[in-house]
Amino acid sequence: QLQLVESGGGLVQPGGSLRLSCAASDVTLDNYAIGWFRQAPGKEREGVSCVSRGGSTTDYVDSVKGRFTISRDNRKNTVYLQMNSLKPEDTAVYYCAADFVAFRGVCTIATENTYDYWGQGTQVTVSS
Repeated sequence: QLQLVESGGGLVQPGGSLRLSCAASDVTLDNYAIGWFRQAPGKEREGVSCVSRGGSTTDYVDSVKGRFTISRDNRKNTVYLQMNSLKPEDTAVYYCAADFVAFRGVCTIATENTYDYWGQGTQVTVSS
């Protein structure tokens, strides 16, 4: 059973940065595309970014393009979300999720239905 653990959330001022981590133990992430999703109070959960199994393909929601960067280190079995130039509207609980995929070069944030495993989430609050 794949278990994902997010870390790195916290309180940051507008314009600041955070790096979220999504780590797995016991099960390799090599066979999974990884997505980051977020849910703000009173809003539906939305896809933020994803990275394919091999790391060659990434995708971002328009609102974070140019500010967030997703990456993965398969040796450490960890996926990262570097978040720069944070805005108050980035405030949300951030979740990572794993999608077991056959092809190395695909990932999606268009739907969360393909994701099989989810972490518990980490809170990100952007406020002065």
